[in-house]
Amino acid sequence: MRIPTKENLTMNDVVLNSIASGLEDGPGLLLSNGIGTTTRAWEPQLQLLEQFFKVVRYDTRGHGDSPTPEGPYSFDMLVADAFGVMDRHGLETASVMGCSLGSMTAMGMGLAHPERVTRIVCTAARADGPPPFVQSWDDRIAVIAEKGIAGLWGGAVGNWLTPEFREANPDVIAMMQSEFMKTTPEGYGGCAIALKGLDYLKDLPNMKVPMLFVAGSDDKGATPETMQAMAAACPGSAYALVENAGHIINRNQAEAFNLAICEFLGMCGT
Repeated sequence: MRIPTKENLTMNDVVLNSIASGLEDGPGLLLSNGIGTTTRAWEPQLQLLEQFFKVVRYDTRGHGDSPTPEGPYSFDMLVADAFGVMDRHGLETASVMGCSLGSMTAMGMGLAHPERVTRIVCTAARADGPPPFVQSWDDRIAVIAEKGIAGLWGGAVGNWLTPEFREANPDVIAMMQSEFMKTTPEGYGGCAIALKGLDYLKDLPNMKVPMLFVAGSDDKGATPETMQAMAAACPGSAYALVENAGHIINRNQAEAFNLAICEFLGMCGT
């Protein structure tokens, strides 16, 4: 039975937007978006995922159709939000797949409550905050103060997607830009502050949840080398590289991404 439902969910006194679809009684799969994106970021995967899971997507605070609580934010807050979404959709346990900020939230979930997280697909992420990384978020906060969210779009899409994809898919780019502009300055800035405090790398050797790290070959924000180091630090984890992909791998190379996650999520034969 399929369940196309949409709810506004209350968690931590914040009402977030979420969408549930797929198998009503299937195993849970929580999808967590990257900064500047919304639930629509996962559209290329839905037809596949909904055959196997009760799929729950949500907009991070300050993004999409979710409100913007007063900042600054921390990963503890973002992790609590994610578990709150699971609770509202009746998911005691779930696999979690994220992109960038969403992947970092997924790691935090696995470290905080491994008994509730079945598997983690971590894409386009890092687990620590070296000085250049921290400075990059200070720079973006400064751009917002001067030019608003629109001032960040060119740099974001240039990192997210390869030039070839952008040229061949103007309608997708227009949709993503429209979704990007739903991000509030305070929401982006609050998440940027959370990212500045990122400090999970030291804890990855204690991760008890099976993890798959998926890197894009052309990703400058979360390089393949960075993600390989994370996989090496995480016991029993797997690593996959998607060629000709920027930061938003699942959109840039949707078919290759789907193949990369298929076996790990139990959607194809071994």
